[in-house]
Amino acid sequence: MRRSNRIHWPLVVQRRLVWTLVCITLSISTATADWPNWRGTDGSGSVSTGSFPKVLNESTLSWAFPLPGKGCSTPVIFRDQIYITAPENGLDGLTAISKDGTKKWSVTFGQENPGKHRNGSGSNPSASVDSSGIYVYYKSGTLAAVNFDGSVRWQTNLVERYGSDTLFWDHGTSPVVTQANVIMTRMHQGESWIAAFNKKDGALAWKTARNYDTPTECDHGYTTPLVIDFNSKESILTWGGEHLTIHDATEGTLVWSCGGFNPAKNKLWPAIATPVIVDNTAIICFGRNDRGIPKMFGVSLSGSGDVPVSNHQWTRDDVSSFVPSPISYEGQIYLVRDRGEVECLTPADGQTRWNAALPKSRSNFYATPLIANGVLYAAREDGMVFVSTLNKDGMTLESENNMEQSVIGSPVPMDEKILIRGERELRCYSKP
Repeated sequence: MRRSNRIHWPLVVQRRLVWTLVCITLSISTATADWPNWRGTDGSGSVSTGSFPKVLNESTLSWAFPLPGKGCSTPVIFRDQIYITAPENGLDGLTAISKDGTKKWSVTFGQENPGKHRNGSGSNPSASVDSSGIYVYYKSGTLAAVNFDGSVRWQTNLVERYGSDTLFWDHGTSPVVTQANVIMTRMHQGESWIAAFNKKDGALAWKTARNYDTPTECDHGYTTPLVIDFNSKESILTWGGEHLTIHDATEGTLVWSCGGFNPAKNKLWPAIATPVIVDNTAIICFGRNDRGIPKMFGVSLSGSGDVPVSNHQWTRDDVSSFVPSPISYEGQIYLVRDRGEVECLTPADGQTRWNAALPKSRSNFYATPLIANGVLYAAREDGMVFVSTLNKDGMTLESENNMEQSVIGSPVPMDEKILIRGERELRCYSKP
């Protein structure tokens, strides 16, 4: 009888070995992990390991890549390449850059539709990438799938197919990918929808209406959907039109919805900040924090169908953010508000743990900040990037860094380095 060479470890030893390997894998991979879409792999806007630079200046600049045109999207990372959207010679474009700042390739699509806001562009949406390819969307309506060698697998134009959007400002929603499809939403005055396009050939998999009767501009949405697990099914969570909704990712069926966010029927409240989820609670920033009318909600993602307003676990009318999205980090919620106020909140009850403030200016914060292993990176529209160390009672400002160009895209972690996308350049900073 042939003997097996397999070692039969006691069960407790097996469990310890597995846990050790998991911890080692996490400690190695988290700092060097991909950042495949705007908010990172898990949609939190943060990473929990790694050692990152606290000063971003000439002494820590690893490289600067000149961009072909103005764009406001955030760079994404998959495996060993960075992907960033920007117009090139008046056309919508996508550029692939190696991690050492070397251009790999670029590809262009149709005519650019440039932005109308001073902080907008035709390339506001960030790319989304997985092992099947890179997916991009532009204000012009172009939705495309690109292979890793830069060849275009397919492209279509959603403006030509479904009409122009009626958004007051520039399109901001980024595509997201599921197992089979690339997901796009359009939330505006008119026919609003969420749709799925097959990643292989761009064929429409499903398209579901998402229309709500709201006061003026409250049906306008610039948020990006989140791919979540809901009741053990791949699902899409979307905030906009004064409703938080969950659709089945395979068929597009609406399986959960919650309203009641604007009972006073205030006007001119578009949805801009994208939610984060902590312990089955969605954190919603609403209202007009930029005009002194903040609204913030913690919403329980429980139940099914049209759930009652009682799913609002908590509501605050003194704290929120209009443009920058909240961050989830180590079980807490962090806000960098439009004028630079910083708030740390407990997601279960919305209570403030501490608050602070970054240096004041006439300029606002438009970029969603990043937390990289306890270090907060917050970019102001005038190009000042503030780096602060977080602790349980507050934060310590480490440095103020002038990029000398507008910064609207979010900072991104890359192998213990930090990427900052300015109006003219993509810069990479590392520790001295």
